[in-house]
Amino acid sequence: MKDISVMFMDMTASKLIALLVIGAVGGLLSGFIGSGGAFVMTPAMMSLGVPGAVAVASNMCHKFPKAMVGAYKRWKYGQADIKLGLVMATTAVIGVQIGIKIQKYILNQFGGAGSNLYISAVFMVVLVFVGGYVFFDAWKLARGGGKETVSKLALRMQKIQLAPMMHFKTAKVTISAWITIPVGLLTGMLAATIAVGGFVGVPGMIYVIGASAVVASATELIIAFVMGAWGSVQWGLSGLIDIRLALLLLATSLIGVQLGALGTTYVKDYIIKVVMATTMLIVAVSRGVKIPGYLIDLELMTPIQESTLALLEGISFWSLVTALGSAALIIIVAMIKGMTADSRSKKAVLGVSNG
Repeated sequence: MKDISVMFMDMTASKLIALLVIGAVGGLLSGFIGSGGAFVMTPAMMSLGVPGAVAVASNMCHKFPKAMVGAYKRWKYGQADIKLGLVMATTAVIGVQIGIKIQKYILNQFGGAGSNLYISAVFMVVLVFVGGYVFFDAWKLARGGGKETVSKLALRMQKIQLAPMMHFKTAKVTISAWITIPVGLLTGMLAATIAVGGFVGVPGMIYVIGASAVVASATELIIAFVMGAWGSVQWGLSGLIDIRLALLLLATSLIGVQLGALGTTYVKDYIIKVVMATTMLIVAVSRGVKIPGYLIDLELMTPIQESTLALLEGISFWSLVTALGSAALIIIVAMIKGMTADSRSKKAVLGVSNG
């Protein structure tokens, strides 16, 4: 595209406020489940009228300083595995390069409508698949009393003795470095293509490598920092980063990410999975109903009535609002319950010691 100025939307007071709210909730999610807040932010920006490529680029730009803050907070709580994060980030950076090339090719060949269609389709497919699996696993975990166990797949992967073998102290895992490569590569590719790598990186570390949900979500923030910094440079050179969007999202997400990180110290692992899965499935609906409009723009589908398109637009918007609201509500309620239980436990211990 020779003139990219048409890719940047006009800023109004209502859009400014909406971006601040999106940043706060996205930050809350990022601190709580890893860099997964991005899978809410990208669709939210697109719903406000931001072209897909700009939403992806701006989202990646805003999230790496936020991820750095979240990673530091989670590391202080003893949850982040720095070694695992850096090993995963090495291959994720390669994935970022591949993902950017794919996104640029689609944008150049099919324009904004093609890019929006691609992003929405990938969002829907991956979110339904991963969200459904995570939700099922969270349900089993809750029925089992909330005690997390290592998946059968991860146990099989850990038995593969293919040098070099690596031990990750915080994750309490010893596994071949070659097992981490495909997980990191896919994380980077998705992060660069649709600004979301966390919903592959976090489940990948849980179900393939064998880390706990708490450690995986914390370690993903380290990966997100490295990927975001590298990807921002690449997208910046293409001129597709809207710095206004990045700064507005960052302004409130830095607060949200610290609250989300704090929340993980008071909840059980399955709560993290429930929040992740619930948000994924609702966002999948939001993106899925937008696909007919993009197909019509590309003349790949027969035009439908304006009223039907308006209905689909409404479903997309309100399902996204529901995703944001439900995620924030689940996290806040879980935090309050956890903090209350912790306070009662400390008072009980204090009472016993005084007695």
